[in-house]
Amino acid sequence: MNRLRPLAIAAIAFATGSAGSGVQAATATNTFNVRITITAACNITTTAPTDVNFGTQPSTATNVDNQGALNVNCTPLAPYTIALDNGQNGTDANSRKMSNGTALVPYQLYRAATRTSADVWGSTTGTGGNVFSGTGTGVSVPIPVFGRVPSTNFAAGSYTDTITATITY
Repeated sequence: MNRLRPLAIAAIAFATGSAGSGVQAATATNTFNVRITITAACNITTTAPTDVNFGTQPSTATNVDNQGALNVNCTPLAPYTIALDNGQNGTDANSRKMSNGTALVPYQLYRAATRTSADVWGSTTGTGGNVFSGTGTGVSVPIPVFGRVPSTNFAAGSYTDTITATITY
């Protein structure tokens, strides 16, 4: 029995010594990054554009004005430009025409309500360009398209053209 006694005392001492030694849990820390890359985005089809509709006019009318709108939604602070092509019957931005068969009626589209030659809306970018320039707001914004038919002295009928708007951002 003497042999077991030293073992029993050692086991009791170990148990009581371990429990009261104040051993604490260890901790370690590390860091990590949280990331996102946001790319600019622009859309001119979020809401259907409003057509430039000159309505019904007598053949004696001159400088018939009306306007439509493109709806643009771009990333906040993203710069963008909008170009308008020549339509289906024009050879450049200054020769747009609506057609009814082979009959053609000239018209023009402008970036400003003043409708001056400096305001003609086309597809030329860079120095001397005639595109619309803007900066995104993060919400859909209507961009007016001002139109003018200088003369309606053409054969009676319904005339149309289709313009393609291109946004670059």
